[in-house]
Amino acid sequence: MDPLRPTQDNPLDQRIRLVLADDRKRSRCALRALFGTYPDLLVVGEAADGFEAIRLVAQEQPHVVLMDLRMPILDGLQATLCIKARWPQVRVLVLSLAVEAREAVLAAGADAFVAKGDPEDLLIETIRGLAGDR
Repeated sequence: MDPLRPTQDNPLDQRIRLVLADDRKRSRCALRALFGTYPDLLVVGEAADGFEAIRLVAQEQPHVVLMDLRMPILDGLQATLCIKARWPQVRVLVLSLAVEAREAVLAAGADAFVAKGDPEDLLIETIRGLAGDR
C-alpha cells in the first residue's frame, strides 16, 4: 500500500471521500474544482449515471455521494435507493435543480437535499455534517 495514497483504511487520512454523480460533465468538473479548494474534501470518483455511481460506491466506499436526480440509464432516485439498501453507512446528498422533489427523495432514503444554486457554504456545511455522522 502506498502511504501517500489516501484510502478509507488509512486512519491518518481524515479527508471526506466524495463521489460525484451527475450526467453533466461540466457540473462534475465545477464541483471537483470547488472541492479541490477544501483540504478536508477528496473526490474519489465521478459518475455520469446511476449505475456508474453504484459501481463507484462499491469500489471506493466514499463517505458521501453527491447525487443528481435526472440522469440517463438509472436516475438518481433509483441509484439512491440501491446505495442506501446496500451501504446504509454511505451518506447520499441529492444535489438537484428539482427542488419540488426534495420531500420525495428524503422520504426515499436520501440523507440530505441541496438545490443547485444554493450558496456554496450550505453545500460544504451539509457535506461536513453528513460526514460527521459516520
